[in-house]
Amino acid sequence: MGFVSGMLSGLVRSNIPVDDLLEREAGETAQRGGRLPVSRYAELFNRAIARSQDEAVCLFSRPLRPGTFEFLCRSVLGAATLEEGLDRARRFLSLVLDDLEVTLTRRETHAELTIREVRPLSEQADDPARVFAFEWLLRLLHCIACWLVARPVPLDQVAFPYPAPGHAADYELVYSARYSFGAPALVARFSVPLLDLPVRRHEADLNAFLKGAPGRISMLYRRDRETGVRVQEALRTRIGENPALGDIARHLHQSPRTLERRLAAEGTSFRALKSGVRRDLACSRLVKTDLGIEHIAQELGYADTSAFYRAFVGWTGLSPERYRKAPLDRPSPRDPESARAGHTG
Repeated sequence: MGFVSGMLSGLVRSNIPVDDLLEREAGETAQRGGRLPVSRYAELFNRAIARSQDEAVCLFSRPLRPGTFEFLCRSVLGAATLEEGLDRARRFLSLVLDDLEVTLTRRETHAELTIREVRPLSEQADDPARVFAFEWLLRLLHCIACWLVARPVPLDQVAFPYPAPGHAADYELVYSARYSFGAPALVARFSVPLLDLPVRRHEADLNAFLKGAPGRISMLYRRDRETGVRVQEALRTRIGENPALGDIARHLHQSPRTLERRLAAEGTSFRALKSGVRRDLACSRLVKTDLGIEHIAQELGYADTSAFYRAFVGWTGLSPERYRKAPLDRPSPRDPESARAGHTG
């Protein structure tokens, strides 16, 4: 409930009524020992945004009007690497946030994402609204980072610029097992090679990611939210068999309906993941091997070569032969869903 009270603290400070927002959750929260399920937390966040007309729920001196989060996400699409994506996010936030400044630093041994106050958020370091402002922005940036590269981006260590809050014990689950308090600024460290990971998201992925946002995005890619990664790994080893959703669900010991629901919660779908795996493997085979086009198509589970051709042109705008002969500045792969006509299942 520390995260819940922090979320609503800006509204309370702005004299916006919040009691009715919590009425639906009171009974269930009491039954769960003061904890709210993540899905209900996301719903509450979206209701708070609708009430305040501020996607930052009145935490800052200037509101973030509804639609800001979508444009933040659109600003990072098309980036080549995670580093470029985070830098685009940093630049976008500098246009809409007057109170906090985000910087990204590549060091020899690690990368640092830093959030510092440009102007004081409160006179009290432990003000719940100030605490939640840092918590919220780090969760937001980390979630976008994980989504962009379609895999978790573990935070090795996080230093927070305030005293330990009452809910600090939950930080290990939400942020990192290594965290500290009382720092001059928020500094999140992670492995520097992660900055070079390629961005794997496209327009269709974004449409799914934005469903229920920004409330649904207000919590991190938690360590138990790695279904998409497991599906990708299973697909890579079985892609030649052209596996269906049911095949992968059985392999992961889940029902197809459960698997679809979990992928949707992570902002993706089985179709998008399967197309993405085929796209990545096809580009790799064309560049790194001399295998014939027909052989590559069979390896990727296509019933006939023409279906592979249609899909590949949809991904890259080039035929497989032209892609293989093209210089290093090949166009970035397009949205996997745009090649839907070339899919055989």
